[in-house]
Amino acid sequence: MKQDVSEITVLVVDDTPTNIDVVKGILAESYFVQAAVSGKMALQIIARKKPDLILLDIMMPDMDGYEVCRRLKDNQETHDIPIIFLTAKVEVDDEARGLELGAVDFIAKPISPPILKERVKTHLELKLARDSLEKQNEILEEKVIKRTQQLEEIQDVAMVALGSLAETRDPETGNHIRRTQRYVKLLALQLKDNPRFSDLLTPENITSLYKSAPLHDIGKVGVPDYILLKPGKLTPEEFEVMKKHTTYGRNSIEAAELTISWADNFLVFAKEIAYYHHEKWDGSGYPEGLSGDDIPVSARLMAIADVYDAMISRRVYKSPYPHDKAVAFIQDGKGSHFDPDMVDAFMEVAGQYYEISRKYADSEEEVIAKAGLS
Repeated sequence: MKQDVSEITVLVVDDTPTNIDVVKGILAESYFVQAAVSGKMALQIIARKKPDLILLDIMMPDMDGYEVCRRLKDNQETHDIPIIFLTAKVEVDDEARGLELGAVDFIAKPISPPILKERVKTHLELKLARDSLEKQNEILEEKVIKRTQQLEEIQDVAMVALGSLAETRDPETGNHIRRTQRYVKLLALQLKDNPRFSDLLTPENITSLYKSAPLHDIGKVGVPDYILLKPGKLTPEEFEVMKKHTTYGRNSIEAAELTISWADNFLVFAKEIAYYHHEKWDGSGYPEGLSGDDIPVSARLMAIADVYDAMISRRVYKSPYPHDKAVAFIQDGKGSHFDPDMVDAFMEVAGQYYEISRKYADSEEEVIAKAGLS
């Protein structure tokens, strides 16, 4: 990447006009040279438009070169401008102080034209190379961010598609996925500051929970139609078969998990939700009969979301329960079916659950079509 030298600005800062004239005489053929006779004036010029390089005298009244350099390096907007000190102070301590402040070089007075030209050229080339590298890095970062977003979108679509696959064989509609996703996220956000859950419910994990929620009933693809679509109550034998959908779901996600070489919270949550979302706080659920905190948090969140949605949703074989009745059912299940703290949090956001249920409500046509009726 080549820059037209006529576009390159060098600012020389010196309280002695004759020194400025000397520098201009050496550099004017190659660069646009600006001048400032004080540190204050230099800062004002730089604030209006950044130069590409600064030649800075040290010994100046009011504000010396060290202070000018310090201010420029402390400012995020100007810290990357190369500064070369022009000075008669050539002691080692003076150079060390200047370099510590961020200067890139020292040129001793009286100024040697060949040395000045070569040093300025070298540091401008270094700056140009650095700027070019930073620009390339920015472009690369943008590409990485864009690609990551694309992969996340693909993952989201894939999860919803897989979840919908299970529901093509279930009287529920695709909106069940959208609702339960949002119920889980809403409840997780409500609980994130609770000391019991704050370590787990980080922003990243809440996002993973939201994305994994559609897979909660993926195991239903393994349940026979005569059981899955039965409008009446299941027999004890049929219910035992139905309960296996939790195991089928876990096994399918586990198989997917084995194909990757890194740990992924998304798949961990998906597996927990699929396998444990029918467990109950008092241990009376299935498939393992877990109780209390032995039930994964992800599954406890889904349990409330799934039960609420099942109650308020219309099916061909049942009318929907009113929102208030669904809320009362969950409240009555505090400490038996559901985690007590989660029920308390649910009660605080129950109104928002209702809003979600209305926004993503099933139409009558969807329910009928899903059941294969006309």
